[in-house]
Amino acid sequence: MVVNCVLYSAGHPVQNIEINEIRSHLGQQDSFIWLGLYEPNEELMKEVQKAFGLHDLAVEDAHNAHQRPKIEAYGDSLFLVLHTAQKNQDKVEYGETHVFIGYGYIVTVRHGASLPYTTVRERCEKTPEHLCRGPGFPLYAVMDFVVDNYLPIVEEFEDELVALEETIFKGNSHEDTTERIYDLKREIMGLRRATVPLLEVCNNLTRVTTPLLTAEVQPYFRDVHDHVVRINEAMETLREMLNTAFQVNLSLVTMKQNDVVKKLAGWAGLLGVPTMMASFYGMNFKYMPELEWKYGYPALMVVMISACLFLYYRLKKSDWL
Repeated sequence: MVVNCVLYSAGHPVQNIEINEIRSHLGQQDSFIWLGLYEPNEELMKEVQKAFGLHDLAVEDAHNAHQRPKIEAYGDSLFLVLHTAQKNQDKVEYGETHVFIGYGYIVTVRHGASLPYTTVRERCEKTPEHLCRGPGFPLYAVMDFVVDNYLPIVEEFEDELVALEETIFKGNSHEDTTERIYDLKREIMGLRRATVPLLEVCNNLTRVTTPLLTAEVQPYFRDVHDHVVRINEAMETLREMLNTAFQVNLSLVTMKQNDVVKKLAGWAGLLGVPTMMASFYGMNFKYMPELEWKYGYPALMVVMISACLFLYYRLKKSDWL
């Protein structure tokens, strides 16, 4: 459950420490502690709360998860909730990352589907000139990592939309196409629930006045905000295109049905002519002039065939057959 607990000083990792050693290292000049947790239990969260003096409500949210992306201030500390996303085969799975940041510490708590932040930590350690600015830079690095992982998912959505459009306009659409459109719209809505609230979070981080986030770090959050805006715009475009694709698919299906109805009506008309003419001879009248005519049957057949051929020609020319 404890992934890493490292003391940093002047932008460099000094040593790994235990949970019970945290309080003795807090408050040191130009240093901070970065603690990483993965699905901690209640007992561990209580230890972490005691070590850092975290607020009860924030700890409860971090332990239970199932929160919307947000940022909250608790005294001189900040609590953030981020939604992570991973593509697993044809489905997007979501997790949560909860971040506590205060004077001399940053705590990340991961739940559910989420890549480990080992690469984030390594990236930060390669730039000690940024890391020496305190826990604000690791917060940016984590947010940037989470947001960047949305981009491949959005690109896969775009590729799937292109494939859907090709299927629709090539005339190969069927019931599965409508189902695929609905599933893709549902996936996009799920990702929007993770990204749209991040706009407010990023705005608050770029405007908040707190010693936790130095003036040198805040421009980095504007970069994250730009990425979030781009992702949301892409998903809004995808949603509109999917609505259009759904309407086009529905129109094409309706047109196909109309073609079938037209053909059925055309053949019904063709069959109706001989049926009507032959039905005269099913009437039970004793005196019918045609019954005594020597050439009545051949003449009737010629008229019936001629009428059917003429009707077939007209219907074929009108694209009803």
